[in-house]
Amino acid sequence: MKRLYFALAMVLTLASGSVFSQKTWSPDAFLQQVRSNHPFAKQATLLDAESKAALLAARGGFDPKVYSDWERKSFDGKNYFNIAEGGLKLPTWYGIEGKLGYNYSSGVFLNPENKLPTDGQAVLGASVTLLQGLVIDERRAGLFQARILQRANVAEQRQILNDLLYEATKSYWNWSLADAWVQTYREAVRNAEARYAGIRGSWEQGDRPAIDTLEALIQVQDRRLELSAAQVYFQNATLALQNFNWGNGQAMPVDTSLRPVQLAEGLLVDAIALAPADTLAVQHPQVQGYRFKLESLDVERRLKREALKPRLDVSYNLLGDGFDLSPDNGDFFLQNYKWGVQAGFPLFFRKERGSLQLAELKIMDTEYQLAQKQQEISNKVSTYQNELANLRQQIQLATQMRDNYTRLLAGENDKFRLGESSLFLVNSRENKLIDAQLKLAKLQAEARKAEAGLRWAAGLWR
Repeated sequence: MKRLYFALAMVLTLASGSVFSQKTWSPDAFLQQVRSNHPFAKQATLLDAESKAALLAARGGFDPKVYSDWERKSFDGKNYFNIAEGGLKLPTWYGIEGKLGYNYSSGVFLNPENKLPTDGQAVLGASVTLLQGLVIDERRAGLFQARILQRANVAEQRQILNDLLYEATKSYWNWSLADAWVQTYREAVRNAEARYAGIRGSWEQGDRPAIDTLEALIQVQDRRLELSAAQVYFQNATLALQNFNWGNGQAMPVDTSLRPVQLAEGLLVDAIALAPADTLAVQHPQVQGYRFKLESLDVERRLKREALKPRLDVSYNLLGDGFDLSPDNGDFFLQNYKWGVQAGFPLFFRKERGSLQLAELKIMDTEYQLAQKQQEISNKVSTYQNELANLRQQIQLATQMRDNYTRLLAGENDKFRLGESSLFLVNSRENKLIDAQLKLAKLQAEARKAEAGLRWAAGLWR
């Protein structure tokens, strides 16, 4: 009968319990849920709309413009004058602005300069910037910077997703670690209960002293306490995971039927773990963001430098009789025209030189920030690479220790079954095995998070 109870206890000890059908929630599926529904991910998509709106506004500087102006004076029953002007202005890329207009005037006291043909006067002309504003002006600078903003927003979007998915991944592996601890303690409770049942049966048959049943019962109670603490840890980890589980515009509870993948699954050496840190740092979205900022500041510097040139604008307009722009002798440029020149420049250019110096100082400041940020990222990548390499070595050693403790416990159980060992030694061996299992799970979780941290440091989450 004694052998029967011990055989039953060993079968229950080695069994893993009833296997329930549970659905595994993989990290890829979880992160896809985060990308699709999390508010920060949706917020990042607003940057696309922002850059498109900025580009649309900048292009608006080159839109054709309809204008009109009408002035009338009447006094003491007399029509002093009516002066009207309207038309279309067509700005172009290279500082040339076309003009198509129509002027009309009438009145008793009309200024001689404003007298026009009876049918009014059509105007066809253009104004050209020859010095300041020829290479770049406010409109072109705005369009250049809007295009740079479009690429900068892509980098910022990547950075938002990089931070979000990294935090989500850490939360996922904390959840997986908590689940592993619950499974470890749940198995320990089953083993302790099976051992207690076997020893109690032996005591009832008179084969073991009552003190052994008390010690086995205490072990069951201790294992239940540890399982309870692990379950609270799992519940809190699930709540933390809920921060990233969004749907229909709100945070959703995590489905209790879902379980994470095991920590040891797919723990492979990633190519980025072996890539040069400097190479990875160059592609980081924060580094790219500083480069785009430098490009925008360079446009500003070019605009400030352009302001050091004198201002020289030339305009020429063909004047018509009514809508007839053709002169009597057929020479368009020697009669029926109006042209002018506008020129000017400050004597000392102090405002312009000061603005240029400020623009250059901003560029220098940003270059220093870029160098510092790139070095920080490179060092962070190297730190995670070193941590990951060390954790993988520790996992190998911890796995060997767990396997060895498993063999020791099996051997001690055999000796205990034969009456050559004590319950104290069996419990001691089992405690060592549980500690080894927990330590291995923690190292595996740390390795998973270090892998995620390495991708985050390199800016590769997207």
